[in-house]
Amino acid sequence: MSEPETPIPPSTGAVPAAAAAHAAPAGGTPAIGGRVWAEIDLGAVRDNVRALRARAAGGAALMAVVKADGYGHGALPVARAARAAGAAWLGTATPQEALALRAAGDTGRLLCWLWTPGGPWREAIEAEIDVTASAGWALREIRAAARAAGRTARVQLKVDTGLGRNGCAPGDWPALVAAAREAEAEGSVRVTGLWSHFACADEPGHPSIAAQEAVFRDALATAARAGLDPEVRHLANSPATLTLPSSHYDLVRTGVAVYGLSPSPEVGLPGAFGLRPAMTLRASLASVKRVPGGHGVSYGHSYRTPGETTLALVPAGYADGVPRHASGSGPVLVAGKWRTVAGRVAMDQFVVDLGGDTAAEGDPVVLFGPGSDGEPTAEDWARAVGTIGYEIVTRIGARVPRVHLDRAAAVSPG
Repeated sequence: MSEPETPIPPSTGAVPAAAAAHAAPAGGTPAIGGRVWAEIDLGAVRDNVRALRARAAGGAALMAVVKADGYGHGALPVARAARAAGAAWLGTATPQEALALRAAGDTGRLLCWLWTPGGPWREAIEAEIDVTASAGWALREIRAAARAAGRTARVQLKVDTGLGRNGCAPGDWPALVAAAREAEAEGSVRVTGLWSHFACADEPGHPSIAAQEAVFRDALATAARAGLDPEVRHLANSPATLTLPSSHYDLVRTGVAVYGLSPSPEVGLPGAFGLRPAMTLRASLASVKRVPGGHGVSYGHSYRTPGETTLALVPAGYADGVPRHASGSGPVLVAGKWRTVAGRVAMDQFVVDLGGDTAAEGDPVVLFGPGSDGEPTAEDWARAVGTIGYEIVTRIGARVPRVHLDRAAAVSPG
């Protein structure tokens, strides 16, 4: 039996003011009539976190990554849902994202990793955020900020095991861990974690995976010889959490999987891992009209009607996050059938050709969702435009209201 679920209180800002007109009681559906909105099923987020925790090998804890406004789903509501489902850690990219969670009342373990010189180190230290040092300059700034604050900084050291982005180069790693141990001895720093990130874990069997695991093991051994004894060691991202138990160590960092999306088709479909997509992007038709054959549609007339037909206008465009590359290819559920974007996606709208079918202004449109009711999924959109599901959900713009639903709460109130 699942544990009781409770709705997010209105004070959390889970439902933006602009979405209030479309919000429904927990478990309901927003009233038809809005321009475009994204429904976020927090019950799915919780279920996904539980499913991922169950896959974590050796009792590893779980970090829910809520960067980029929770991959477009709303960082604070997702963070609360993830915590309720047992996420021991949250992760963000920028310090501003981490500080916003603290300002909203989150008090649990929280890691932030993308820093630039002169960043808000002291604010993060005072907020008990775990900060990442990937180079000597960062550790020096952390030590100075910790001394100024009169606090011990919680620091995690990141090693570049082969991704080639952020992280300390293996050749510089011994010096970084030695400096960190020196900082621990003076009391300005506590090294709480050692970590790295995979490059190709979404391609099971890729030779770089084993190579990165080997480099990480060496980095851990070097840190241990220097006298570091961290709380957590972590390497596994979402695809590694799903497919590579050997990489789980003390903590798994799950990002896209928390939101019910598969990291890649090669890893497998979400349902194979007990995951459910949490976001459904909905709209209401703004215009429906009959036009003759040969009628040009949208900018450049890249689409012309093959015969007399009905055109329906969906009031969402690239300013809302609908990819312009979806022109002529994006799938949409309208009037009970999959349709394809007809002509170019404009800033605020696009058109679908209904052929001989009928519809009316205000009728519902589903751009993507879990797929359980026959609608396209974010992965269908990703294939249509040559990208990944991550981008489809994270690019949904700020002017699209997020309506956070808690369907599980309607089943198990209070």
